[in-house]
Amino acid sequence: MAVGFRKTLAVGSFLVICCMTAFIAPSVVFAAAEASSGKAVVEFKYPEWVYYDLVYLADDLGYFNDAGVKPKYVGQIAAGQMIPALTTGDLDVANRHTPLVIAAVASGADIKIFAAGSKSTQRDPHMKYFVKADSPIKSIKDFEGKTLGINSFGACSEYVTKKYCQDNGIDPASIRMITAPDSEQEVPLLRGDTDVAIIHPLASGRASANTKDFRLLFSDWDIDGGISGMCPYSVNGKFLAEYPEAVAELTAILSKAAQWNNDHREEARRLMAERFGFKIEEAEMFEFYEDQIVPDINIQYWLDRLEAEKKIVTGQVKPDQVYTNQQNPANKS
Repeated sequence: MAVGFRKTLAVGSFLVICCMTAFIAPSVVFAAAEASSGKAVVEFKYPEWVYYDLVYLADDLGYFNDAGVKPKYVGQIAAGQMIPALTTGDLDVANRHTPLVIAAVASGADIKIFAAGSKSTQRDPHMKYFVKADSPIKSIKDFEGKTLGINSFGACSEYVTKKYCQDNGIDPASIRMITAPDSEQEVPLLRGDTDVAIIHPLASGRASANTKDFRLLFSDWDIDGGISGMCPYSVNGKFLAEYPEAVAELTAILSKAAQWNNDHREEARRLMAERFGFKIEEAEMFEFYEDQIVPDINIQYWLDRLEAEKKIVTGQVKPDQVYTNQQNPANKS
């Protein structure tokens, strides 16, 4: 387990035990616990991984202490397994990219985006592309025939890169992609197993700080101005149907943490760095949508992108199948 992960929350009475799939250790489906205020608490199953995440930040800030909802950490799960785990109910909530959700919905999965999560900005992009300091690669024009390190297939790293290649006359089929967690991408890059490493916060900060070994090529913001960079929170449909008030309270907590993060940048970075054992100067952050309202334009971008990639047929998935703002207290519509 990554350094500094918080210990799993104590589980209250009335446990319902389930058999988890092979990639997750057995855990709790739901526990009726009791907050210090005396009210019942709904626990949502949530993964642990090295990522700049509002759930972790809200937890560190104590926002779940007296809430009617709180995370039940189920251990580390690979990035590529989170949406499958969400569809089966082995996770109740996950923070993974929109195209993965769309693809799952297109396959019949009962999951839905309910909070916007992070956004890509020029100061805090969603992901960065690194090469070794002495690499001959200078731009996307040099990507032909190269090997790229990504954290999973079917998401931003794959599709944003492929579109950027196409836009610059590079055949995406000429590049090879291999997966590794963000926090481990520097190793295969230094070893020469990859030519480019695509890394997300907070782990991208370590490569950014190490100018002796690495050089930043560009970010997703440089590619598309951030339209592809929203990384939202999704919920299992059964959990949403059973606990809509808990999802609404969770959305409000995420919004509160988002506002605090954006207003207290250095303190937020410090908390995330401490959680994962990073030096603060080597921890990069996200900016978050403060009201956590999911913008339709970002969803539509990915619907169009997956249609262009022929992963879904035109009109197969509608925006309202992918996301909802109904549980967001800031939603006035």
